[in-house]
Amino acid sequence: MRDASKLIDETIRELDGDWRAQILSSVRRIIKEADPAIIEEWKWVKRNGAGTAVGSHDGGICTGEIYTNVVKLTFFKGASLEDPADLFNSSLEGKVSRAIDFKEGDSVDDEALKQLVRRAGAQNRG
Repeated sequence: MRDASKLIDETIRELDGDWRAQILSSVRRIIKEADPAIIEEWKWVKRNGAGTAVGSHDGGICTGEIYTNVVKLTFFKGASLEDPADLFNSSLEGKVSRAIDFKEGDSVDDEALKQLVRRAGAQNRG
């Protein structure tokens, strides 16, 4: 199995400057700044090699997925996380997870996302 971080790097490179690469790069940087001990994983691999980027620390924190019109950041236990900045804008009906859909032209609120990642990590630890 190839290294997950390298697979994520390849995914970003394959998008070659596309807005989705910029969002995924920003989100990835913010997540690592929020929790330097986070582990990047590559899960749910299909026959064509496509898979899902997952950030974990004492359990799953979030996934990062690329679609045609959005970059989706799904928090495994998002429904139970405090979200004072109202970042969650997708999968709001779920009983467990919540997601943030970033669309072309959207900006990333670095500090609010860091707080969300930190809350998710703390929830996993206790």
